[in-house]
Amino acid sequence: MNILVVDDEPIIRSGIQRTIERAFPQHRVVLAEGPTEAVQRLKNELIDLVLTDVLMPGMNGLELMEVSRTLHPDAKWVVISAYSEFEYAKKAVRLGARDYLLKPIGKDILVELIKKMGEEIAERNVRAKESLLLKQNLRFLREAVFARWASGLDLGGIDLASFTESYPDFHLLMVHVESDTDTKLEHFIVENVMNELIASFGRGFVASIDAKSLLGLVKLERGSMAGLNEELRSCLKRYLKKPFQLLVSSRIEDPSRVPEEVQRMRESSEYQVYDHYASGGEQAVEVALQYIKARYGAELSLEKVASVVYLNPAYFSQLFKQKTGQGFKEYITQLRLEHAMEMLGESELKVGDIAERVGYPDVRHFSQVFRKKIGSTPSEYREQTKSRC
Repeated sequence: MNILVVDDEPIIRSGIQRTIERAFPQHRVVLAEGPTEAVQRLKNELIDLVLTDVLMPGMNGLELMEVSRTLHPDAKWVVISAYSEFEYAKKAVRLGARDYLLKPIGKDILVELIKKMGEEIAERNVRAKESLLLKQNLRFLREAVFARWASGLDLGGIDLASFTESYPDFHLLMVHVESDTDTKLEHFIVENVMNELIASFGRGFVASIDAKSLLGLVKLERGSMAGLNEELRSCLKRYLKKPFQLLVSSRIEDPSRVPEEVQRMRESSEYQVYDHYASGGEQAVEVALQYIKARYGAELSLEKVASVVYLNPAYFSQLFKQKTGQGFKEYITQLRLEHAMEMLGESELKVGDIAERVGYPDVRHFSQVFRKKIGSTPSEYREQTKSRC
């Protein structure tokens, strides 16, 4: 069984990997530090089981699961969440996740889960996997031919008769994503969303025609192109998090028109207005606060937390202060010191251990911050707390 573990915290990833490999040496565990790497693993390998964190920079685990269902319908999903993210875990189960794990993850619970999942996956017939692989290869070949055809390139004598018979009339959909960074994740999202919606409105397929553009062909069998267009735009706004353009052709009955129509769509895209993902500021800060409270003991930068809610760091900083009444660093410091004071008063942990647990690997720096904010050193605070009891 091939198991993919997706989590932005290295300690969590490696801990899960060690536990599984010790208990089940026959299974293979691959790791991904976030959605972008997970997408590459899912595209390049046959993954049987995905264990994914909920809140991660870029795309959260639920969105990764939703956009992966079409191209990877046989993969089973289990979500990993902190107690503060329990509502996400329940939603994941409604979306089709087989189970969820609450942090901190107990080894016995993890082993039992992997055992149960392994038994379910082992029941699959080997020939079904071979059939799936053959189907995927045929799909890749069809999409590659379509991409060359749409770009007006030579097909090397490939006969399109079977295609023209299957699609006597159709529409073209083009999605162009504007991004200055690697677009692999965006391509994955667009391809999955387009395939799922095309299947719900009729039949067809999607092909990548360049680094930033995907082209879909759809034969309508129910609904309308206006309805498909509206749903596609809505889904892309929800998942994509980047500016994009969506263009739709008129009904095409002559397949020889495809290269000409694609060229027209490319040229007209220069004058189209981009759609932008817009997150509600209030909701974005709420998600950020959950993320911070679950990970206050780890390294937390403004840039990293802003990326979790897909906002520009400067803009996120303004929203955060409006919502909480505190600056980002001030809020983090207060949260960490509150937890530190709680541990100083209720545990016998060493000051150095407490400092590390609340996100201060340098105990001297922790003591300086503590004294500046609280008015006493951590040791003095502990003694004062004991004397009051």
